[in-house]
Amino acid sequence: MGSDSMKVTAEMERVFRRMVGGEEEGGGHGKVSSAELGEALRVAGRISCDEIQRMIVEVDTDGDGYIDFDQFAAFCHANEALMNLVARVF
Repeated sequence: MGSDSMKVTAEMERVFRRMVGGEEEGGGHGKVSSAELGEALRVAGRISCDEIQRMIVEVDTDGDGYIDFDQFAAFCHANEALMNLVARVF
């Protein structure tokens, strides 16, 4: 089970890095805006705007409008099927 957990974490890190963007894309601040995560969720599947907003509120636990990696990882674990769709997009 330990190797499966590491594999999932590596995939989460990969997706998160792609969402954050590299320095050359103006990213690299280590957080994803709630709007960026919302857009990724919209692209990944047929999710209503209300559902996306509810998820964003759950994920952005500190209310700063950004999702850091710890918040993103918690979201991934709570929504594995959805995050598998997001991973395919990224």
